[in-house]
Amino acid sequence: MAAIPPVCDFDWPAVDAMLPGIDGRTHRLFDLAGPNGLVVAFICNHCPYVKVVIARIVRDAADLEAHGIGFVAISSNDATTYPEDSFDNMKLFARRHGFGFPYLYDETQDVARAYGAACTPDFFGFNKDLKLQYRGRLDASRKEAGPADLRRDLYEAMVEVARTGKGPREQVASIGCSIKWKDAA
Repeated sequence: MAAIPPVCDFDWPAVDAMLPGIDGRTHRLFDLAGPNGLVVAFICNHCPYVKVVIARIVRDAADLEAHGIGFVAISSNDATTYPEDSFDNMKLFARRHGFGFPYLYDETQDVARAYGAACTPDFFGFNKDLKLQYRGRLDASRKEAGPADLRRDLYEAMVEVARTGKGPREQVASIGCSIKWKDAA
């Protein structure tokens, strides 16, 4: 079922956390920020919305690095119910798609809850002070990839953040599969 996150809560402070990465190291989120900001992306391996744009996510993360923006992806889905999202499958997914950024596992789902993540993909773009400036879509793709010349919403917004410290006032929410929460039992 598709989920749509809320609009950007400008200047909301990023939440720090320590999470295991597919590279065998534990990463502190704040250490992954570039000199001009950080994108925290909640994704997973099985979501059709993620699968259709993963090459664009990898491209934009690499392109943002040149603007001093760090990038990290986090999978918070319940891997017991959705085995395709397991830690081992995260490694395969990242390798297959050539991730140049850390891919972290939020097994407890505490980080997703702290961020209020709603769907995959869900993008949080922070400025150099780690204050939220973008909570929107990658581009206008949905379950099918849009044309190659689509406006790169996340990329353009984060270039503006790198340059000015502020995100665009007009933002279009991302859409994707809902986070697969563990039973609260």
